[in-house]
Amino acid sequence: MPRRRSPSPSSSTAPRNRTPQPVRVRQRTFGDFVKAFLAFVALAVLLVGVPAALAMTAGWPFPETFEPMEWLKQDISVSTFLGILTFVVWLAWAQFTACVLVEMKAALSGVGVPGRVPGAGPSQLLARQLVAALLLVGATAASFTPSLAQLGQTYDDNQRPTVAAAQQTPGLFAQQQEQAASTAAAVAEQASHTEATPAAAKKQGDTKFYRIQPPEGRHHDSLWEIAERHLGDGRRYKEIFELNKDRVQPDGSRLSEASLIRPGWIMEMPGDARGGDLVEMPDDAPKVSPEVQQQISDYARTGDGDQAQGGDQAQGSGGAAHVDLPQQRPAPSPETGHADLRRPAPDQVATPAQDPSSFGLPEALLTAPLLAAGLLGALGHRRRQALWQSAFAGIGGRRGMEPPTPAGDALDVQDALLVGADPEGVRLLDRSLRGLAASLAAESRPLPTVYAAWMSNGDLHLQLAQPSGKPPSPWQLGQDQTFWMLARADAESYEDVDTAAPYPGLVSLGTMDDSRLLLNLESVPGIVSLSGREEDRAAVFASVAAELATNGWSDRMTITLVGFGEDLTALAPSRLRHLDGIEALIETMEAETRQRRGALGAAGHDSVLTGRTGPAQHTRWAPHLVLLAAEPSPEDATTLAELAADASRLGIGYLVGTGSGDLPGAAWEMEITGEGRLLAPLLGLELDAQLLPAAQRRAVVELFTDADPERSPDGPGTTPPFLVDISEQGRPAVYARLVGPYEIIGLETPDGERSALLHEALALLLLHREGVHPRVLSSALWPRGVTDDVRQALLDRLRDWLGTDPDGTPRLRTDDAGRLTLAKSVVSDLDVLRSLYHEATQGKGVDSRAVRGRLLTDALVLVRGPLLADRPEGRYRWLTHEIVDAQLPLLVADTGLALAEFHMEKNRAEKAIEALNAALRTAPADERLWNELLRATHALDDPQRLTALASDLVTRSGARGLPPRTEALLDELLPTWRDAVAAAG
Repeated sequence: MPRRRSPSPSSSTAPRNRTPQPVRVRQRTFGDFVKAFLAFVALAVLLVGVPAALAMTAGWPFPETFEPMEWLKQDISVSTFLGILTFVVWLAWAQFTACVLVEMKAALSGVGVPGRVPGAGPSQLLARQLVAALLLVGATAASFTPSLAQLGQTYDDNQRPTVAAAQQTPGLFAQQQEQAASTAAAVAEQASHTEATPAAAKKQGDTKFYRIQPPEGRHHDSLWEIAERHLGDGRRYKEIFELNKDRVQPDGSRLSEASLIRPGWIMEMPGDARGGDLVEMPDDAPKVSPEVQQQISDYARTGDGDQAQGGDQAQGSGGAAHVDLPQQRPAPSPETGHADLRRPAPDQVATPAQDPSSFGLPEALLTAPLLAAGLLGALGHRRRQALWQSAFAGIGGRRGMEPPTPAGDALDVQDALLVGADPEGVRLLDRSLRGLAASLAAESRPLPTVYAAWMSNGDLHLQLAQPSGKPPSPWQLGQDQTFWMLARADAESYEDVDTAAPYPGLVSLGTMDDSRLLLNLESVPGIVSLSGREEDRAAVFASVAAELATNGWSDRMTITLVGFGEDLTALAPSRLRHLDGIEALIETMEAETRQRRGALGAAGHDSVLTGRTGPAQHTRWAPHLVLLAAEPSPEDATTLAELAADASRLGIGYLVGTGSGDLPGAAWEMEITGEGRLLAPLLGLELDAQLLPAAQRRAVVELFTDADPERSPDGPGTTPPFLVDISEQGRPAVYARLVGPYEIIGLETPDGERSALLHEALALLLLHREGVHPRVLSSALWPRGVTDDVRQALLDRLRDWLGTDPDGTPRLRTDDAGRLTLAKSVVSDLDVLRSLYHEATQGKGVDSRAVRGRLLTDALVLVRGPLLADRPEGRYRWLTHEIVDAQLPLLVADTGLALAEFHMEKNRAEKAIEALNAALRTAPADERLWNELLRATHALDDPQRLTALASDLVTRSGARGLPPRTEALLDELLPTWRDAVAAAG
């Protein structure tokens, strides 16, 4: 988390990096002796004074005789009640005495991890602090409990934001570090270091040890910092972990995770470790007590057999080290504060089966469910917008028709979005965060500052900058006071609430095992730097920009791109803006920083979080996130550091790229490797990065550009992708009725429970005559995943059900690209509807009025209601990704309008009204139909009927009122309509 800052000569506000320092045992002061004396007095009073006073005033707690039945017969008097209270006080004294004895034994033994007295949480904490203060001046206090170092600290010290790493609050950031150590890349790196270490260093005479020191202030030691101090490279912490994994420590516990180490533990070090007094020899350690020397000697003997066994395993596997990930981790130790989020064993979690192959689809989008869901939702919105705009403006001749069908990389990316998207996860995340904000507002509590969120097995964990009390129900405290957790089952109970998005700056960075990290860029107290190769950094920046621009858990937002991504603005022109250079950025951000500071002061808020849930929500407090891919000069970096010093309070975040990895003023530092790993050692992070490589970025931009409603189509764009032979000779072998209730003609109904699944698969294929990728089909039918054999079994049954054409060709085929397609003999009423409308308006109906009328009438007869009107609940959820729900009403409305125009040419107003009413049953919200219905009704010269229609329109429009064009048309056709409607009721 944030680094400590100190003033620099160049700027009073510019932060500078803090490098880890060796842990030092502080010298005893006069204040320590005062604390020890006061602790002695307190212990004497509690241990001796309390029982003495009770014995003299209330007597001993035990009765002189043991007669339970007589006790039950006695009346409950004041003396009886006082006796019960006296007995409870004696019990509390006995429990506290036991806590003192346990803490004293642990302190004198030098272990530093005392046992727990059942039911004595606060009592044992008090005993620990008193014993610690009493022994503060003794030799054994240096290895005592971590809470000792926090005695006498101020409230501000405890509330200071801290680095979420192993040396700080060992939370989710830190506990994930060991998991990443088990990946193949980490193992390979560790093996290379192990091979470089001389075998002679393993000899007893060259073995060195390090004893974990108690925390200094809030600074906890970590294997990374130990390796950095004594091995010269923090990444060699894996060697220390392997040397000490699962070996019994002095307190009886074992090292199972690289991020969980405790004061008093002993670590065997590689032979080339250096560092003076902090690295101790087992037989030559004059600066430690004899007890500690004995512990080191005993610990050295525990490693002989283990290391030999480990060496045998390495040789048996070709010399490669092997790290086993525990299925279930030990419970957290409240005494040391090393909390841990335990994951259930694999047999306790219903993990969805995943496809082992991507079938050639872009893996980067398949493994980014939140990014894919955002892009897919934004793309669908863009395509619907284009359909409606083209329908009402009549541009491009594309009314009611399909949008351009993507091809090549764009088609692969679209399929990857369909497979990888997790819209349900986005919905739950959005509702959970807004529900939390609403609950806190109801309790008049401010929003806590959130540094990050972890999504793991459906549960949501928020990591707070500092403890913020008990979370509102159904949220719960996580592994410690800085974590709030919401289970998936509780998240599903949330409803939509009308409140501002509390944490719109959350963005996915990557995954670690089954957990996904979202970093809150808006809350970072300074700049986040990203180092690595330029092309690798660009993939991270593109992913971050695309998700921020399209995510579903934010409202208004400004994202400024500098040095990259001018093409990405097509994803969300209202959110994304591109600046040419750093000079323009600095000028812009200086002005905005001043403006936000003034606005906060005028509103009386201390941060944007305070105002985000108040009366000013949705106005001034939208975040502004800056993504700067070009490395700034030292002068520009200093200026950015000054601007970012107060950025988290103002709702401004900075992500800045650097090639060297050394950026002045960087609060958090990350590195992207060529293997796609995102490293942040001081944050305890080692993730599989979420990326959007250049090829996929171009394909995504192409999808959005082709769907731009302002863009003219390259061709006529009015021909449907699949035309049906509407003559008698074109009678299909299989006919599916989708517009209205779902019916299939020409096939036997499948038996058993698989019938619904086969019908759904056929409907998806019928709506995509261009072909459906097998993974798109399986992800639509089984959103939580499916295995290859289940998918293949479905395809085999579907082929058998559809059968073959007379020439023996199967009706379910696979094209050259591997996509599933249907034969032309399998058609739907939607295909026929499109073909009839196309033929009537651009085919034979153009030159023959009679043919046009017949074709349009036949088309409108096919409309029996909305698409798949009787689909069962819980199925066909993939329709939310489709635009057919917007396309079909437009096509029906176009057909009704064309047929009404055909009848009005011959002054057949009643026929026109009949056609328009038929279209309104499927497209009731289409303003064009209502306006034409008003004109046709006016042509009947029946004011009462026109007034009744106007009244019906007013009722349907509700509180929104009539659309402006409809209102203007009524003023023209029936000037007295307002009075007439009011009189009618």
